[in-house]
Amino acid sequence: MDQLELLKKQWQSTEQELPKLSYEDIYKMLLKKSSSIVKWIFYISIAEILFWTLLSFLVPESSTKFSDDIGLHNILVGVNVLNYTVFGVFIILFYRNYRKISTTDSIRDLMKNILRTRKTVKYFVIYNITASVLLIIGINIFYYFNQDIVFHFMTEDYGITKISQERFMKMFFAIQILFGIVMIGFILLFYRIVYGILLRRLHKNYKELKKIEI
Repeated sequence: MDQLELLKKQWQSTEQELPKLSYEDIYKMLLKKSSSIVKWIFYISIAEILFWTLLSFLVPESSTKFSDDIGLHNILVGVNVLNYTVFGVFIILFYRNYRKISTTDSIRDLMKNILRTRKTVKYFVIYNITASVLLIIGINIFYYFNQDIVFHFMTEDYGITKISQERFMKMFFAIQILFGIVMIGFILLFYRIVYGILLRRLHKNYKELKKIEI
């Protein structure tokens, strides 16, 4: 017997000893993995809202006073109420998705729930990025049309002197644009890394389910 035939026999012998997984076993494994992923999405969304809440307490008092002085207080309160409400709705949806996936009892339903979860996360990401961009643009439009007030309270609240209003406002908007780009870049990077990884894993599970469903 040549070496090739010997290797074939050894492989066949080893293959017979390996446990064979049924479709039901594979389904249960994919169900457990998918449920775990959606649970992490739920936990991360809660951690995210806690992070932004904590960050709001770290805003310098001088910055808060400046916003109040130029008339942005009520606007920012309204924006915060809207954001927290929308965040709360998405957290509830993430929890519902987790519960639905955890109690799924068929391959087809699990596939539907995975697609629903992926769609919910995408809407969540789109909302947060869009809301952040619109908020930054909106505040800077307000600053642009109220440059006299901005310059007045900047000199009063921060003691800025020996600089013309025109030069100061050019520097001010340059900093605002740079800050906005960095902020949006950070949010995009965070969502791409964290939620992107989780969504790719869910998509992989979906493809595996599609194979056994057929």
